[in-house]
Amino acid sequence: ELQQKVEETELLKMELQMLETERVRLSLVEEKFMDVLQLLQQLRDLNISKRALGKILLSTLESCRDAQNGKAHLSEVLNTLHHELTASELFQSQPLGQAQDRQALANPLLISC
Repeated sequence: ELQQKVEETELLKMELQMLETERVRLSLVEEKFMDVLQLLQQLRDLNISKRALGKILLSTLESCRDAQNGKAHLSEVLNTLHHELTASELFQSQPLGQAQDRQALANPLLISC
């Protein structure tokens, strides 16, 4: 019976470690997602056209198209979208000072449509 309890304890430790790993992964995904949302809000504040935003999104999806589905895919898409947004000419051609000032005052968790 003692051996069975030791085995159960080891299984629970492994499960706890897997859950902690998943929690960390989800935290990283959430952080990247929030970064992407902030960039999208800044572009919205600059009145960027839906067509331009659509091109960025399609470019992101195209570059991630051949990747596998699953957890890694979600993270890759978010990372690629973040990169596409930050590298976008839309940010280079527009003064971001005003959009960033408004963004700093706004609650980053509040998403208005």
